[in-house]
Amino acid sequence: MEPFIFTFIYFIIAIFIVFIGLIVFENMTKKYKDWEEIGNGNQAVALSIAGKIIGICIILSFAVYNSITVWETLIWGGYGVILQLIAYLIFEGLTRKYSIETKLKENNIAVGTVTMAVSIGLAFVIGASIT
Repeated sequence: MEPFIFTFIYFIIAIFIVFIGLIVFENMTKKYKDWEEIGNGNQAVALSIAGKIIGICIILSFAVYNSITVWETLIWGGYGVILQLIAYLIFEGLTRKYSIETKLKENNIAVGTVTMAVSIGLAFVIGASIT
């Protein structure tokens, strides 16, 4: 019965950390509100958010694989969200010709796709470093 209980606990942790991560990302977006844009059919923002969700979950999966306790999983998950945030800020800073946030607001699918790829790609790197 214990594996079922731990699976449920990790499931709840994943929902909690993804939810917290999305709140953090929502609050750092100043030019629009993520869920309003998604509700209005903004595919670029949807791709960006999907990448963040997938990225956080990838990091959590590595945390579950490599942690001994539930608390370690929480710590690594939280740390992963912070690193994803830093990655987004670096990505925004490296694109000097235009604002990622502005392009997402304008529903630029290309920018949304690249933003999604950055989140997912770096999640694998972050996750692989969890040992």
